[in-house]
Amino acid sequence: MEISEKLLCLFSTDVSEEEDRYVIEVPRQEVETGDIDPGEVYRVALISRDEATADDDSTSASKPQSAPSEPQPPVDVGETRYVEIEDIGKQGDGIARVERGYVIIVPGADVGERVKIEVTEVKSNFAVGEIIEDTF
Repeated sequence: MEISEKLLCLFSTDVSEEEDRYVIEVPRQEVETGDIDPGEVYRVALISRDEATADDDSTSASKPQSAPSEPQPPVDVGETRYVEIEDIGKQGDGIARVERGYVIIVPGADVGERVKIEVTEVKSNFAVGEIIEDTF
């Protein structure tokens, strides 16, 4: 299955019935980490439970298990990437966004720069990268 780079978050949830509609609950963490905003409209893709279970069974030996509502960060420590700096954080560090809107903080980078980084630290909702090459 191919997953779009525009994917903001991934979680498992139940579909509940409320009067004349069905409701999908979004975990609080997805809003608190800034992946999605209440009141906005998003596209929702549903994957059958059977397919999700089959995928989980095939990878359970090779990947650590985590709660279904907590997708793994899309980067690993030591990974190198080319990123474009989109914003500057409160501390003056560059901010790049990759898959699902995941944030990589890049100290010493300016808005509009495209740099090659090495990921030095990974957290559940952000990573830190060190510039190893300036690009143009």
